[in-house]
Amino acid sequence: MLTTLGLAVFVVYATIRSFVRTAYWVEEYHYLTPFYSPCVSASCVPGARHFGTWVGELPMWIPLAFLSLPFLLGFRLTCYYYRKAYYRSIWLAPPACAVAEPHARYTGETRLPLLIQNSHRYFFYVALVISAINTYDAIVAFHGSGGGFGFGLGNLILVGNVLLLWAYTVSCHSCRHVTGGRLKHFSKHPLRYRIWTAVSRLNTRHMQLAWTTLGTLMITDFYIMLVASGTISDLRFVG
Repeated sequence: MLTTLGLAVFVVYATIRSFVRTAYWVEEYHYLTPFYSPCVSASCVPGARHFGTWVGELPMWIPLAFLSLPFLLGFRLTCYYYRKAYYRSIWLAPPACAVAEPHARYTGETRLPLLIQNSHRYFFYVALVISAINTYDAIVAFHGSGGGFGFGLGNLILVGNVLLLWAYTVSCHSCRHVTGGRLKHFSKHPLRYRIWTAVSRLNTRHMQLAWTTLGTLMITDFYIMLVASGTISDLRFVG
């Protein structure tokens, strides 16, 4: 029940925020919420278009971050941990280990639509690019109110969110496979072995990172929304 509620809260919040098109950009400090990055259409406010304008005005039923959100959704849906979470808590297939499969036939992930789960590694490659874009957004946000360098609470939140997103992304099983999964002799590839070992250690925290990043994404977006709407002022340390 807790797993289902946790996932539902994020899905509802993220869906609403992705379509409302308000309070997603703080012009004064260049804060851009990750739910609207990258923003490359004419529907985006000019300052939020960090990578230019690629398309014209978008209808309201298309989110402004249409380039990233479908791939991020695919990355999370096909994630090995999330599959375990929603298979058990929502589909009850099965609800726990050593519990009988409730369905009469079990085909695993060999037929549609679950066959799509095998595309996780390809969503992982796109997630790396999107993490790099989020990193760029966090760097651009070190902007003072009068121009030049600036640093505030929003920067801490953005950077913290990006670091955790990187940790979640590179801790995934696909990254572990890419770094060392095909090696037959670790002794012949010492550098890749060290990378694989580091990723494997991080992989043991993949579940915790999966949940933590859902929280940091909502916190980051909510804080930027409050500042952009004028509800609160950003706590500034420099500039």
